[in-house]
Amino acid sequence: MSDSKPLIIALDFADSRAAYQLVDQLDPGLCRIKIGKEMFTRYGPELVKRITASGFDIFLDLKFHDIPNTVAGAVSAAADLGVWMVNVHAGGGRAMMEAARKSLGDKPATRLIAVTVLTSLSSQDLHEVGVSGSAEEQVARLARLTAESGLDGVVCSAREIALLRQNLKPDFLLVTPGIRPAGDDAGDQKRTETPATALARGSNYLVIGRPVTQAADPLLKLRQIMQEIHSKI
Repeated sequence: MSDSKPLIIALDFADSRAAYQLVDQLDPGLCRIKIGKEMFTRYGPELVKRITASGFDIFLDLKFHDIPNTVAGAVSAAADLGVWMVNVHAGGGRAMMEAARKSLGDKPATRLIAVTVLTSLSSQDLHEVGVSGSAEEQVARLARLTAESGLDGVVCSAREIALLRQNLKPDFLLVTPGIRPAGDDAGDQKRTETPATALARGSNYLVIGRPVTQAADPLLKLRQIMQEIHSKI
C-alpha cells in the first residue's frame, strides 16, 4: 500500500447526531472520512470543521460540475475549509478541470480528483444517455482527460484499475468506491470489489460505507477490513 490509511469511510446519514456518534467510534489513525451531498447540504461547512477538529482528513465528495469559473470558486472554497480531497465531474471538460486546478495553486495540501463514471452505472445506462462504447472505455477516456488537465487522480471502479494503471503515470491517484469486504452484500453498486483485491490491482484509496457505518461495532469492522487487507497483500 502506498498510504498507511487507504480506507475512506462514507459518512452518509440524514441525522448529524448519528454521524457524530459514528465518528466518535472510529480512529483517525486508521481511516479518513467522506462527506457527500446530503450531509453537506443539510449541515454545511460546520460539519466539515467539526469532524476535521476530531483529527480526520476529509474527502468532500460534492462532484462539482458547472462552468469553469463557478467550479474554480467552489473548489477554492472547499480548500479553505481544510479538506484533504475534493472532486469534480470529468464530464465538465478540460477548461473546467484546468480552472479548478489553477484555483488550488497556493493550496497544495488539498488533492483534486475527478469522477469518471459512477459505479452505479452500467454500459447500458450510459448508452441511454448517449455515450457510445462501454463503461470501461468511457472511464479510460475521461481519466486521460483528467490527467492531461493536471488533476491528481480519478474516482473509478476497481474493475477499471488495471486498464488505467497501464495508461497513466504511477503517481496518478485512483480512488475506488463500490468496495465490499468479502461476504458482504453489494447493495446498489453494480461494479464492486473486495478491499484487498482493489489495492492489489493498484487502487490508492478505498471508499467504504454501509459495511462499516451499519456494523454493530464500526471500529471492530474497520480493524477486520484492515486485517483482511494486510493478510492478502
